[in-house]
Amino acid sequence: QVQLVESGGGLVQPGGSLNLSCAVSGMPVNIMRMGWFRQAPGKQRESVATFISISGDSTNTRDSVKGRFTISRDNAKNTAHLQMTSLKPEDTAVYYCWAFRDKNYWGQGTQVTVSS
Repeated sequence: QVQLVESGGGLVQPGGSLNLSCAVSGMPVNIMRMGWFRQAPGKQRESVATFISISGDSTNTRDSVKGRFTISRDNAKNTAHLQMTSLKPEDTAVYYCWAFRDKNYWGQGTQVTVSS
């Protein structure tokens, strides 16, 4: 049974930083595509940053977060991360960890609120 558990969300002022983590159990991350999505109130879930392939480092990153957000994964710790800098109020959303191997897997989400 594959489980994804996010952590690291919270309240931060505009211009601040947060580092989200996704702990994966039940399957090695090095055989899954990994990524991060977000969903703001009243809006559809959208992709933030995803690895294009299982083994490579190339990513698809949303234009609005390019240069501010960085996705990474740690195969040894079986985790994925989303480093977020220069946060803006429009980044406020629930952030979800995503993994794909034959089917989609989702975490429960972690709230990120950017407000002064």
